[in-house]
Amino acid sequence: MRFNVSSTSLSNRLQTISRVQSSKNALPILDCILFELSNGELKMTASDSETTMVTHLEVTDVEGEGKFAIGAKQLISSIKEISEQPITFNVDSNSFAIEVNYQNGKYNLIGQNGYEFPVPTRMNEGCRSLSIDSQVMMDGINRCLFAAADDELRPQMNGVYFDMTPESLTFVASDGHKLVRNRILSIHADEPSAFILPKKPALLLKTVLPKAEGEAVVRYDDRNAEIELTDYVISCRLIEGRYPNYNSVIPTDNPFRVTADRMAFISALRRVSVFASQSSALIKIHVDQGTLTVSAQDLDFSTSAEEHILCDYEGTAMSIGFNGPFLIDVLNSITSNDIVLELADPSRAGVITPAEQEDNEDLIMLLMPMMLKD
Repeated sequence: MRFNVSSTSLSNRLQTISRVQSSKNALPILDCILFELSNGELKMTASDSETTMVTHLEVTDVEGEGKFAIGAKQLISSIKEISEQPITFNVDSNSFAIEVNYQNGKYNLIGQNGYEFPVPTRMNEGCRSLSIDSQVMMDGINRCLFAAADDELRPQMNGVYFDMTPESLTFVASDGHKLVRNRILSIHADEPSAFILPKKPALLLKTVLPKAEGEAVVRYDDRNAEIELTDYVISCRLIEGRYPNYNSVIPTDNPFRVTADRMAFISALRRVSVFASQSSALIKIHVDQGTLTVSAQDLDFSTSAEEHILCDYEGTAMSIGFNGPFLIDVLNSITSNDIVLELADPSRAGVITPAEQEDNEDLIMLLMPMMLKD
């Protein structure tokens, strides 16, 4: 087999799909990238046995067809050092000896039989499908992923929940301390359905979606999902089990409503959190007429900090405690200039929403409080 390919394009695609690979694979061949040359096109596949990522590249000066696999680490390290130029692959179909020729030299590698590479599970004909604008999917995953759990006892929480109804598509993630519900009102399914996308393929999507154009086509059944983008196809095994009823934990009657500048709030939290206890990361939020006070203290080292920012609040004075890094993550996932913090009492969850919702979106974030010592 023989083909020419752009060094930069090849390097970029290899580095992207290699993110799916695991450092400890049950099958040694999964340390390799699978190359398939067919009909004048090069298809490359990387996998960790549960998640698979595929991409295609145009090639020129093609001779022959077939499959072969090359160790990912050595190939990527060598190809990324070659400046933009055509490089030529010559592959012996019997011994899998590979010669890579470029302008100033050549590499000699030994590949493996590509037919030993495991084939990902194909979606059956009865699978469901849904088309989502790539940027909408990117926003939905970006706003939710930080809230996904990493809990062996509750694996259903370890991913992003896609809840599709005739009214909307909802992205949900929660770890029990924080919850994000991002409802997209412009996307409708023919009938209710849902699946839980694991964290790893969600992270891969977060990497490739910013460069994607057009629509992402999502195909899924009870066990597997396949997301097809412009340049990549990601297939994975879904998390089995039933996702908790997320709507039941979102308070609907928090009477105290605080409106504040988001960036001013984040800046104050970052400065004050330096003085919080390292073990608890507790930040105290006190709201009074027109003022929001952010404070923290570390009794072990006798340090403390307090900062005031302006807010729109006319209720009775109250205080509530939150985990500082969690609150910063929540605020960073909102894009509006102002946020609304809805509170009931120091023992009930705070609801955080944008002051102005994006078109066709309904974004709600929930953060559980921490007990204050005073």
